[in-house]
Order: sequence, then structure tokens, then C-alpha cells
Amino acid sequence: MSPTIHRTFDSLHVPNYRRYFAGQVVSVSGNWIQNVAAMWLMVKLTGDGLAVGLTAALQFLPLMLFGAWGGLLADRVDKRRLLIGTQLGLMVPAVVLAATTFTGTVTPLVIYAMVFLRGTAMAIDNPARQALPIELVGPDRVVNAVALNSVVIQTSRIIGPGVAGLLIAVVGIAWCFVVDALSFLAMIVALLRLDPEQMGESPRAARRKGALREGVRYVRGAPHLVIPLAMMAVIGLLSFNFQIVLPLMAHDTWRGTATTFTLLTMTMAVGSVIGALVAGNRREITPRLLVGAATLFGTFQLLAAVAPVLPLQLLPLVFLGMASVTFSSGVNSTLQLQVEPAMRGRVMALYSLVFLGSTPIGAPLVGWIAGWAGPRAGMAVGGVAALVAAAGAWWAYRRVADRVADAPAGAGDPGVGGAAAPSPAPRVVTNA
Repeated sequence: MSPTIHRTFDSLHVPNYRRYFAGQVVSVSGNWIQNVAAMWLMVKLTGDGLAVGLTAALQFLPLMLFGAWGGLLADRVDKRRLLIGTQLGLMVPAVVLAATTFTGTVTPLVIYAMVFLRGTAMAIDNPARQALPIELVGPDRVVNAVALNSVVIQTSRIIGPGVAGLLIAVVGIAWCFVVDALSFLAMIVALLRLDPEQMGESPRAARRKGALREGVRYVRGAPHLVIPLAMMAVIGLLSFNFQIVLPLMAHDTWRGTATTFTLLTMTMAVGSVIGALVAGNRREITPRLLVGAATLFGTFQLLAAVAPVLPLQLLPLVFLGMASVTFSSGVNSTLQLQVEPAMRGRVMALYSLVFLGSTPIGAPLVGWIAGWAGPRAGMAVGGVAALVAAAGAWWAYRRVADRVADAPAGAGDPGVGGAAAPSPAPRVVTNA
């Protein structure tokens, strides 16, 4: 095996991570099957861009409402047991959607209710899922593990929509929800098979008042946490709304079918897998990488928005997928490596909040823009937002670098907030 390939798949040499990785592939693929089915079902029931945006918003609204509590819970309890419980909870909405779709009683209100219930379980699940990899592989491999997690997500974006399109065409949309419900069993089995003796354990957060506010104060004192989170807040709000713009692009712009939507989703996912594999071979995360990835993100999203015909949209979607996963995995790795272990759950809850929890605001807004001015406009808004975030981050990193250069010798790095902030990890380069 060549050294490059060995580095790319380094975390898979850890038995616990292999089990977790396999469970994730099945479970996240099921999640994408459900996402495609729910969005396409809403499009067919209503044909309304705002309704599609509201569906996405309701799935992620609980992250905004309860995500911080999920992060605190992840800091206080065993993450493996917590995740087993959330997988069981996530099965319930899939079963209800399957039953109502089979019987012909499904309505937009039922879809809204079930995606909100699913989002509530995800608000607890996501911080623990984000914080678990470093306990499985250790800090030396965490950049690689985060990148491989992105491979899982992006590969699932190929497998899931492909299976969903096949199921919808051959046996009907209700079976998508059945497959989604069964997919959670694979993750439960994987979690049960993890060897606790081979896992590193983070210190448990003390049970005391003000623990949530403590996490916010901790992040506010560390610019090298604040800047990536701020970038993700802007981009998560307006740019990561592909679940809204792609089905509308397929239906309204290209006058296509579920197969067209699947083609767009899978094309972007191919680029995302390539980007994730490249990220797995990376040994450091720099501000320049984050700013550059955000810049490419915005550029290719704008190119996809103005493509005159469907075939010409596919190429920028590939590069958009590469840039988007490079950016998101880079932010994730930066946060995981720079945070103190006892704060990891709360900081990763903030990451989930700005990445996914911003959807309740961004998805209806982008859906409204797409319905009023067309899907191209909805996609273009995301491209502009990514470019603005890149420019703002470049300016902020330069200010931090100037403060470090001007600080007296031995005064420490003012960019990481003194004693209350984390020390930079060796694999994250924090000077601009």
C-alpha cells in the first residue's frame, strides 16, 4: 500500500473506528434516502418552494432550540450509550412516514410533524456524533477521521439518492421510509460492538449552573474558534441549502423528474467524495485553506447558478462538492483539535447549531427567494454569501496575525484568548 493511500485511510486501521465507519455508511445512506423521499414527496404534494424550505427548516429547528443542551449532555454522559438511544428515537418518524404513505393518509402536516420529531432526536445525536471520533482514534488521527466521516456523508449522498430514485421508480416512495427505519439498526449494532477499553474518554463536565453559558464564554475568548464558526454561520445559513435549491432546480428550471433531482445530487456528491478523500490525506488545517475553500465554494456555486443547460451545470456541481466538503471538514477539524476535551460536546453543538441549526432561518428564506425569483437566484445567494464569508474571515485572520506580531515577547498569543482558551493543536496552523 502506498504511503498516500495509507494516510488517506489511516483511521480505518483502528478496529473501533472501522466498526463505527461501517455503521455510519448504512445509517447515513438511509438518512439520505429519507431526505430525498420527504423533499420529493413535498414537491409533489404542494409544488411550493416555500413549503419545501419549511420542511427542511422544521427538521433543523430543534438544533437551534435544543442543540446546546445536546452538547452539554454529550459532555456529561457516555457518548456511545447516548447515540444508541438516539438511533432508536430516529426510527420512529421513518416508521410513521412509511405507514401514512402506504395508506395514502400522508399530508404536508404529517411530513412537517415527523421531520420536526426527527430533528429533535438529531439535536441530541449530532453533538455526540461529532465529538465521538477523537475518542475512537485519538488526536493524531482526528483530521483523518473527520475527513473519512465526510467520505461517509458524501458517499451516502451518492448511494442514498440513487437507492431512493430506484425505490421511487420501482416500488413507490413509501419503501424509502421503510429502508430508512431499518438502516438505524446497522448503527446500533456498530455502537454495541465498540470496545470501551480501546476508547479514549474525555473528562466529564461537572453538573453545575451556568454550564451552557460557560461554553459560549469559552468560545468567545478564542478567535481561532470564533472565526471558523462565524464563517460556518454565514455559509450554513445561505449556502448549504442544496436540499432546497436542487429539487426546485430539477423540477422548475429543468422540468425534470425525481431522476433529474437524483442526478444533480449524485453529481455534487461525487465531487464531495473526491474532496473528502483529499482532505483525509491532509496533515494540517490552515486559515488559508478555510478561506480558499470558502472562496471556491462561492465561485462554483455561482457558476452552477448561471449554467444555461443541465449538462453544463454538472461540472461546477462536482467542484462545488469538493469545495464544500473541504470547507466543512476543515472547520470541524479545527474546532476538534483546538478545544479542551471537557468542552468538546458544547463546542461541537455550536458547530452543529451554525451549520445545521441555521437551516430554520436560511431554508425558508432561500426557498422563498427561489419561489419568487427562481431556483437560480436561490443558488446565487448562496454563492455570494460564501464569498462574503471568505472575505470577512481573511480580514479577521489578518487582524489576529497582526496582534500576535505586535504582542511583547512572552505575552502569549492574544488570538486564543489567554488562559481560558485552548492551546493550538499541532496539526492546526493558526497564523494567517
